[in-house]
Amino acid sequence: MSLDQQFNEAAEKVKTFTKRPSDQELLELYALFKQASVGDNTTDKPGMFDLKGKAKWQAWSDKKGTSQDAAKEAYVKFVEELTAKYL
Repeated sequence: MSLDQQFNEAAEKVKTFTKRPSDQELLELYALFKQASVGDNTTDKPGMFDLKGKAKWQAWSDKKGTSQDAAKEAYVKFVEELTAKYL
């Protein structure tokens, strides 16, 4: 199975979790997904009152420089780890 297929399958698997991952795990999922699908974060930083937006923006920015393929591999691996806990 190709890396893209594994990535898409992992993204679908996350939607089937029966329990909600922790906020930190959700941020990691978000950051890896965005890095894998879009690449480096080039968006403007959200305003100081948008705490959730800032956290997501920062998590994604922390992945800067990671190749999209490496982010896909990390995402697939992370989803496999979470599946044991939340499925």
